[in-house]
Amino acid sequence: MVQRVFDLFVSLVGLVLFFPLFGLIAIVIKLDSPGPVFFRGQRVGRAGHLFRVYKFRSMVAGADQKGAGITAAGDLRVTRVGRLLRKTKFDELPQLINVVRGEMSLVGPRPEDPRYVALYTPEQRRVLSVRPGVTSPASLRFRHEEELLQGENWEQVYLEEVMPAKLRIELDYLKSRSLWRDIGVIVQTVLALVQ
Repeated sequence: MVQRVFDLFVSLVGLVLFFPLFGLIAIVIKLDSPGPVFFRGQRVGRAGHLFRVYKFRSMVAGADQKGAGITAAGDLRVTRVGRLLRKTKFDELPQLINVVRGEMSLVGPRPEDPRYVALYTPEQRRVLSVRPGVTSPASLRFRHEEELLQGENWEQVYLEEVMPAKLRIELDYLKSRSLWRDIGVIVQTVLALVQ
């Protein structure tokens, strides 16, 4: 209950503070390429429930139908503005809406595309016991994940190396999860964004 109150309070304050930035980003996205401002991709949440995650659209409209559920280095679906949004992680800010709706938490295992969750082992599926997060220890560690996914075998690298490593970090996080640790992850995330 304390976790949910914290998530709700911080996300509502964040939405109010970032509202002017949301408007600016929306205008720039519309000027850069045709399509909606937001991307609403299907992800797997707590207990395996599907939900739509909100992000600022950083790819061409309909990109989720034109390729894999993850983005590799040099992905041609990414727009000019999208490259900047992804680099600064501003594309993730609308996930505060998901937090308010109760579909996500501020900190927790990152929500994954159903295509990849279907490949989880029973042990890895334990990450679905909590709400997915806007940030996590694994997302900090793999902040520049796209750079690791290069060449024609990039999806194999993701499935065999990156995804299992991220899930190990997320499972380790679950063993010692606390509000104070979550606050630490949030502070580390903010520091990583301004570096």
